[in-house]
Amino acid sequence: MSKERPILFNGPMVKAILDSRKTQTRRIIKPQPDEVPLGVNWRGWCYPTIENLGATAHCPYGQPGDRLWVRETWGKTIEGTVCFRADEPMSIVTRWRPSIHMPRWASRLTLEITGVRVERLHKISTDDAIAEGLNCLTKDGTLYKYGIADRDGLPGNDDYGWHWNLWKSDPRLAYRTLWETIHGPGSWNANPLVLVIEFQRAA
Repeated sequence: MSKERPILFNGPMVKAILDSRKTQTRRIIKPQPDEVPLGVNWRGWCYPTIENLGATAHCPYGQPGDRLWVRETWGKTIEGTVCFRADEPMSIVTRWRPSIHMPRWASRLTLEITGVRVERLHKISTDDAIAEGLNCLTKDGTLYKYGIADRDGLPGNDDYGWHWNLWKSDPRLAYRTLWETIHGPGSWNANPLVLVIEFQRAA
């Protein structure tokens, strides 16, 4: 029987899911195993028992077939209507509530896990970097760059987007910038083992 669990996403990533651009998320394995032999595969819920692994890592998000309901920053209008910070360019609620405090009934997004695996952060491919929710834009029809757009779909930091000079022609470099905006400066260089969770919008 499939299970449901909550998962947190920030505003830009919620927007990417709504736009069908984001179908993957990477989460740091905690604690990090001391040693992982080459060729170790993730089998849904936990590592198989392997000598000298150093730790058993569990996937707190589940396995293929399970569902994730998205927690995001939210609030209510005076009339009691639920609003989401990812959508609203102006504050129309009395108080925005942190995503961690979103109850299940207020969530508007449910995702179905389609795949789970483990890899080093730096192993991310070009296609996977794009699947993490990057926008792709061009100014001249020739040079295409990847980054995070504002709510209006254009470069800039009026909301949560990046200035054009931060956008990269290599999606992997753009994803590095995205990773460090979430996890802090230098977090990319740590190259942790991450859970790669692939998903699709649930019907």
